[in-house]
Amino acid sequence: MSKLIKEDIDKFFIGQFDAFENSLNGESKKPLHAKRKQAIDNFKALGFPHAKHEEYKYSNIAKIFGKLFNVENLSDDSFSLSLDEASKYFIPELDAIRLVFVNGVLDNKLSDMETLPKGVLIQAIKTAADDYAEDFEKHFNTHEIEGADNFSELNTAFTNGGVFVKIDANAVVETPIACYYFNDAKNADVISQPRNLIIAEKNSQASLIESYVTLGENTSFTNAVTEIVVEDDCVFNYYKYENESNQAIQVGATMVHQLGKSVFNGVTLSLNGAMLRNNLNIAIHKEHSETNMYGLYLLDGKTHVDNHTVVDHKVPNCESNEMYKGILDGQSRGVFNGKIFVRQDAQKTNAFQSNRNVVLSDDAEVDTKPQLEIWADDVQCSHGATVGQLDVDQLFYLRARGIDKHTAKSMLLNAFASDVLSNIKIEAFRTLIESKINERL
Repeated sequence: MSKLIKEDIDKFFIGQFDAFENSLNGESKKPLHAKRKQAIDNFKALGFPHAKHEEYKYSNIAKIFGKLFNVENLSDDSFSLSLDEASKYFIPELDAIRLVFVNGVLDNKLSDMETLPKGVLIQAIKTAADDYAEDFEKHFNTHEIEGADNFSELNTAFTNGGVFVKIDANAVVETPIACYYFNDAKNADVISQPRNLIIAEKNSQASLIESYVTLGENTSFTNAVTEIVVEDDCVFNYYKYENESNQAIQVGATMVHQLGKSVFNGVTLSLNGAMLRNNLNIAIHKEHSETNMYGLYLLDGKTHVDNHTVVDHKVPNCESNEMYKGILDGQSRGVFNGKIFVRQDAQKTNAFQSNRNVVLSDDAEVDTKPQLEIWADDVQCSHGATVGQLDVDQLFYLRARGIDKHTAKSMLLNAFASDVLSNIKIEAFRTLIESKINERL
């Protein structure tokens, strides 16, 4: 397996883009490709992020990519995935609009889009860029947002797979949209870069689930970006679920633009992978908006999970609530860096942030850094972080009532996680997560 240094990785992706561009033929003259070219130029300026970048101080993705990846043995896209094989990873008992991606590309045969609810439009992003050019010009990679980094530029440069979703004004979509991302690493290492654009028009309601799975024993690298545009009087629920293989590297950016007075609820759940980096960046542009962000990382082995969040309060009279919790065992490592910006005009802002961690082994590690940057003076903001072990008094209390040690620990950890899990409003999905956590604990 080849060992790559940062300069080699930069050259590799630039070379990949050149080959990708040559395969586009006449498409290279379309507006979407102009954004691709600008993005690759931006990527060239800074290259693949590494440990000298402050935001990647505790998560050296370049190092693990160079260590695990064999760029001479990449998938040639000659993969096949049957519905029977894929269905093993679908959320049981979930009635959903099913979108299946294989190596970053929407697979129409495995997806279920024949009977979409009224008010829902779904199309492959490549063709939607032409068919809905006005929406793309207005929203695709257009809105500046704090926290975006060079991985997002790299993803934009390779925009080809992925999906475009539009929720019409006044549509209340009770059926969630479930996106299943499969990396087929059974025969070779694989790179996938899905790019999604979701637009929720005014007075609409919808829910989106993203689930990531790598099949096979080879290494996978996923660099995913989902842009979510939320307009006036919308309620949008977003769930991200990662239960990857031990050879999976993933960088995911979810960029939320609350352009109208709206409610956004996000829940991120991380269970396994070699290295998982979750960037959740939210910009609040309209007064009286509400933003809620919850996360749970339940780690064992050598899994490394890094949650980076940004909430940018640009306007007054808004509220954000953030609660991330971690349970770490084995030699796992958890990183949390949460930033809240309160701009000078954002008076009457209420912003709260909490990160709590329970460490179960001597070899597990947590790095946590909650941050507030406030330029307004009439605000209520707080943040805090804790790292500790299980409460011995609570454990003694349960043991004294005849409960064995293993069961008592499991009860306490389930109670610790319940604050996050209670925010999963889709019953079938919550049941799955609870069962996975019970298996682990």
